[in-house]
Amino acid sequence: MPITELLERNAKDFGDDVALVEVNPEIKEKRRVTWKEYELIEPNPVCHYRREITWKVFDEKANRFANMLLQRGVKKGDKIGILLMNCLEWLPIYFGILKTGALAVPLNFRYTSDEIKYCLDLAEVDILMFGPEFIGRIEEIAEEISKNRLLFYVGAGCPSFAEHYDGLVCNYSGTSPDIKLSDEDDAAIYFSSGTTGFPKAILHNHESLMHSAKVEQNHHGQTKDDVFLCIPPLYHTGAKMHWFGSLYSGSKAVILKGVSPKTILQTVSDELCTIVWLLVPWAQDILDAIDRGDVNLSDYRLSQWRLMHIGAQPVPPSLIARWKKVFPNHQYDTNYGLSESIGPGCVHLGVENIHKVGAIGVPGYGWEVKIVDEDGETVERGEVGELCVKGPGVMKCYYRDEKATAETLKDGWLFTGDMAEEDEDGFIYLVDRKKDVIISGGENLYPVQIEDFLRSHPDIKDVAVIGLPDKRLGEIAAAIISLKEGSTCTENDINEFCQKLPRYKRPHKIIFADVPRNPTGKIEKPKLRKIYCGESLVSTQIKN
Repeated sequence: MPITELLERNAKDFGDDVALVEVNPEIKEKRRVTWKEYELIEPNPVCHYRREITWKVFDEKANRFANMLLQRGVKKGDKIGILLMNCLEWLPIYFGILKTGALAVPLNFRYTSDEIKYCLDLAEVDILMFGPEFIGRIEEIAEEISKNRLLFYVGAGCPSFAEHYDGLVCNYSGTSPDIKLSDEDDAAIYFSSGTTGFPKAILHNHESLMHSAKVEQNHHGQTKDDVFLCIPPLYHTGAKMHWFGSLYSGSKAVILKGVSPKTILQTVSDELCTIVWLLVPWAQDILDAIDRGDVNLSDYRLSQWRLMHIGAQPVPPSLIARWKKVFPNHQYDTNYGLSESIGPGCVHLGVENIHKVGAIGVPGYGWEVKIVDEDGETVERGEVGELCVKGPGVMKCYYRDEKATAETLKDGWLFTGDMAEEDEDGFIYLVDRKKDVIISGGENLYPVQIEDFLRSHPDIKDVAVIGLPDKRLGEIAAAIISLKEGSTCTENDINEFCQKLPRYKRPHKIIFADVPRNPTGKIEKPKLRKIYCGESLVSTQIKN
């Protein structure tokens, strides 16, 4: 069934129960909201911005937005972009779009103006929803993108080139629109990229979304009593599809803005969170803060916290060993997935398999997995090959890209581009990536984009960008730079030049050396990895 029916069921069965909470420690709240249980631990809790909505209000907000869209001419198959930071409006907007039969198109909040326009055009987006953090970027392209689409603004201080969502949506009915949806209907487009760094539009139907909800609830056993803490951005399939477990079970979720150890632990304590999904850097920061004495666990109510799971990047086994020493009663899981497989869970470790930390795990609920050679034949256990997955959550296609679709989808199997091997117990380990994507702190970095930018520097002759291991971020981007003869360019000069890049794309390590190329002119990145990844290198952090 379409995933919108889960929301309507929750509104009917659990209407007065809290569905979503937004917590923003950076904004001080005018009124005090505290839990009685919390008063027993700390008589003077810090007041912060906190909003909540019930399942009934959640559904009504989605219905009002859906009815507004329909009145404005939106029809089944139209595409509506979402460019918002995490907030209480995000998910009601997403479900309002789905209720119309239109497709939700979430956008990465890190996109530049040019990247936003590129993705809007690629996905043929008809309406863009955007928030206050993006006014400047949208203003740069507003004249061009508003020629063939509507712009709706979510938040205070609506700019002149957009219509105000808040002022419009309240005037529409909170009753569900009578739009018939099926599992086969298109539901959402998410963006990914290959080694070139150009985003691909990934098309999923309602069956994919529903399957991801079933997978999450099956893997982590969410019940009505659980409280999920959601920190990563909702535009990402990982965050949203993990939240789908809360949707499936009708349980509360907390959307947190902030990733400091104190903020995370305080929110777990205040909201009595039972499930927390972390990225490697955040888990590392929590443990380091505890070791330094910056936080004292006895100051927080944490006994209800039962599960910590990590995804989006390789997880160092040593990190989990440290975590279990500090939190011995926690269950632990890791999830592997791609946007093409509707996010996490096509492979997962399983809370019962912590003895296999280091593996990405076994096939997820409802998923099939195989590892193949270059001819597409399944390899023997212990041999390295390309990981392929198959299941109800595989994308329909790369939207408007038949060639890429044919290269990735073969007889129902999704070829992931990741190299893996299976041990004697059937657990899968990632060995390397076919593609050169660098995963740093859960974010994908595309070397070609960074290389192209650096090559515009007048003193750079050649450049190659590779990933180097990093204890906290998993990987960091390192730029191996060959300078033009006679150049006096320094590391500081390169770092200053890179200030033009978005911060997350800036290389963390600059290495002046020759860039090896093979006879056909391709950079020999395996050789570079062999040279530099085996050395103990100290990261050169880029300052603000």
